[in-house]
Amino acid sequence: MLDIRYLRQNIARVEERLATRGQQIDLGPFVKLEGQRRNVLQEVETLRNQRNVVNRAIGEMKKKGEDFTSLTAEMGKVSDRIKGLEGEINRIEDELSVIMLTLPNLPHEAVTPGGGPEDNQVLKYWGEKPRLDFTPRPHWELGEDLDILDFARGSKITGARFTLLKGGAALLERALISFMLDLHTEEHGYHEVLPPFMVNRESMTATGQLPKFAEDLFRLENTEYFLIPTAEVPVTNIHRGEILAEADLPLSYAAYTPCFRAEAGSYGKDTRGLIRQHQFNKVELVKFTAPEQSDGELERLTDHAEEVLERLQLHYRRVSLCSGDLGFSAARTYDLEVWLPGQGTYREISSCSNFGDFQARRAGIRFRREKTGRVEHVHTLNGSGLAVGRTLVAILENYQRADGTIKVPEALKPYWRGKVPLISRPS
Repeated sequence: MLDIRYLRQNIARVEERLATRGQQIDLGPFVKLEGQRRNVLQEVETLRNQRNVVNRAIGEMKKKGEDFTSLTAEMGKVSDRIKGLEGEINRIEDELSVIMLTLPNLPHEAVTPGGGPEDNQVLKYWGEKPRLDFTPRPHWELGEDLDILDFARGSKITGARFTLLKGGAALLERALISFMLDLHTEEHGYHEVLPPFMVNRESMTATGQLPKFAEDLFRLENTEYFLIPTAEVPVTNIHRGEILAEADLPLSYAAYTPCFRAEAGSYGKDTRGLIRQHQFNKVELVKFTAPEQSDGELERLTDHAEEVLERLQLHYRRVSLCSGDLGFSAARTYDLEVWLPGQGTYREISSCSNFGDFQARRAGIRFRREKTGRVEHVHTLNGSGLAVGRTLVAILENYQRADGTIKVPEALKPYWRGKVPLISRPS
């Protein structure tokens, strides 16, 4: 969440920066409640001062043996009034907290203003589109012909947007998870964790999924547990409510998890194939940094995600999101978009974000400065390293051959269990 002290002192500036997101965000209710809070606090302070003065007077009267009954009765009324006003302050602050939880993060100063995806900036391209001497096919056709993607049976087992991976696809998915985790832990310095795949309401609130995006989540009936939409949620909450040592920063974690998303707002989008599923696998990278480290760590985290694509020899581009396309909690985001020849388009395969202290304020994650002892909020960052299912899609479409078989990338051969590095239809 935003720093409420900064918001109180910079209402106009915050309104200006939030407006660049292209959303109608009305801070009027906050301003009104803030006015009420100040008025009540002022009255409480006046009454407390009055009570202190009278209590001193009562003390003097006691010494002199004078009757102070009327003053005691008066002060009882004042104390009751103060108690009632303190309850009013608590009510106002609860309402302010609800508002604060619904306000998105402020865009980073380096983010370009814009209304949506059309205003995003392509920062670089890597590699070249594959030169195929035949008409490339989309992954859903390839997968069904090879009998490795079974959309019908996935739907039968569960419902729409669930898929059964078989044979070569199942092996490829597993190989990709191991390859990504090995790369990030052995060469990039991330500490591997395997978190719970269900989290509580506090964890979802800390990372910004609640209360705003409740309809996109799967909640377990009669519980306060939710299936995770991404490993960002449980991994960020590892340090919820903790004070970290400055010397330990940055902390870097890598985690494989399945992810579950209701996709409530995506009806009719990407209904074919694996692009938009209710369940998918992902390897996530999460960092906790000091504020002055976070910009540089975002570059490093994004480089680490890009290296997965480069080792797999997949053509991609890095895109800097404009203010109007940022996620709710993000201050700055780079999207990596991989080329899919079977669909003739680029598709997001990783989103790498710096959240500043936005999530840390919600989660109460702080660190102590070594020299001064001062306690500050950390900055949190995360990114997909990568979305496994979409990486599988990219391999099927980029490594397809004219006969319908799929070549396995060189980087994955150590994970192919000694088999011929080729996916073909079972005989």
